[in-house]
Amino acid sequence: MIKRLNVEAESLQARATPKPPEYGGAAVGYGYRLMAEMIGGVLVGLALGWGFDLLVGSAPWGMIVGVLVGFGVSIWMAVTSAKKLSARALKEFGPPRDLPDEPDEDDDR
Repeated sequence: MIKRLNVEAESLQARATPKPPEYGGAAVGYGYRLMAEMIGGVLVGLALGWGFDLLVGSAPWGMIVGVLVGFGVSIWMAVTSAKKLSARALKEFGPPRDLPDEPDEDDDR
């Protein structure tokens, strides 16, 4: 009788404890997207500054200003994208939930 009650209690606990959603693939994709925006903004700023230096002959100031402006724009783009991706993840996965408690390894003794 106690075994049956234990089995029923474990079954009830398994049904009552929600499974955490799998964020893995989506989270990795979001991270890569933010990283690409950061690197891309700096590289585009560097290229525009280099082109400006070639046209005007103001080397290295065009590249320096281009990198700084590109870095600022990439930060702004990353923050804007992070807000959008966070809203999308909230809509898709719901609010973050705590993971279920795992039994301690010491409890088995």
